[in-house]
Amino acid sequence: MSRSLFVAWWAILGTLLPAATCPLIAAPQPKPFGKTASGEPVEIFTLTNQTGMTVRCMTRGATIVDLMVPDRNGKIGNVVLGFDDVAGYESSRNQYFGCTAGRVANRIAGGKFQLNGKTYTLATNNGVNHLHGGGPRSLDKVVWKGEGIETGTGTGVRFTYTSPDGEEGYPGTVQLTVTFVLHQNENQLLLNYRATTDQATPVNLTNHSYFNLTGAGAPTVLDHTLQLHASRYTPTDATLIPTGKLASVAGTPLDFQQPHAIGERIQTLDDTPSLGYDHNYVVSGTPGELRPVARLVSPVSGRVLEVESDAPGVQLYSGNFLSGQAGRAGTTSPRRSAVCLESQFYPDSVNHPEFPDSILKPGNIYEQHTVWRFSID
Repeated sequence: MSRSLFVAWWAILGTLLPAATCPLIAAPQPKPFGKTASGEPVEIFTLTNQTGMTVRCMTRGATIVDLMVPDRNGKIGNVVLGFDDVAGYESSRNQYFGCTAGRVANRIAGGKFQLNGKTYTLATNNGVNHLHGGGPRSLDKVVWKGEGIETGTGTGVRFTYTSPDGEEGYPGTVQLTVTFVLHQNENQLLLNYRATTDQATPVNLTNHSYFNLTGAGAPTVLDHTLQLHASRYTPTDATLIPTGKLASVAGTPLDFQQPHAIGERIQTLDDTPSLGYDHNYVVSGTPGELRPVARLVSPVSGRVLEVESDAPGVQLYSGNFLSGQAGRAGTTSPRRSAVCLESQFYPDSVNHPEFPDSILKPGNIYEQHTVWRFSID
């Protein structure tokens, strides 16, 4: 399905449903969620549907704070890591929990790239490399403007932010929109990203939620079964920067073409630079078309997460740097107690012309669509 057809499908689906299954839904209204350390107010929006799913999203970082879905016994539980207040998200305990990462998610080698004959220098906040947009003005740390919306299929929230020219070292003033829409009658969340610019600039947006389908605070995600629709990945150097090659996953611990427990082979990666799974996979099919990416299952709760996206790649990260930090409601997050499935461009694409092009130019529109669909096994 192409992007345009997918957007059209989502927009008109509600008009195709019988009126009895699609009553008018009021747009969610913002509520105070506290203030940043600098005194900037932060708001939160609550999305609910008819089938037991609730999503809460805050304006700081266009962040998913809570994602509540039922298990096989009908018990509602939170399946993403997060904090009770803004202070938690501003603390060192936060490792990009639930945020919108960018302007460029993932790594840029040496914090440098060249564009139109000019070299741009960015923060090196991940060893010698740039990660997830940089320092204090990366997209996960700024406060966006939020607006509740209603569609024919459910309720949502639209976050907008203008990133000025030079912010975190990136060229161009970029107009950004992130929209989350919760389907009223199905347990699925649509994540839509859009950006325009007045100068050529790299853009790569993703959501950095940490999933544990047994329930946030459960001690491990290694028992979860994972399937990835990807036969290739991007090998990296010792600092996790891609070499530029694409390699087959066949015969390696990275092969999730058939379902495997995340913990089944992870120990073979303990002594590698990734310290576990922290790899970009080349999603099968045509980039720009919505297609299956991943299927994650908790054997304890029976919850299933299916991911679809039109992005070229997906970063699998097994929570290798979680350290038992305190989260919401007294829960903790031990090492490898959650997993990320980040739909995005390949890491360091701006320095690899052989990779899908991540440069947004004036007059063009960056768009990316991802669907998270929850069910019971």
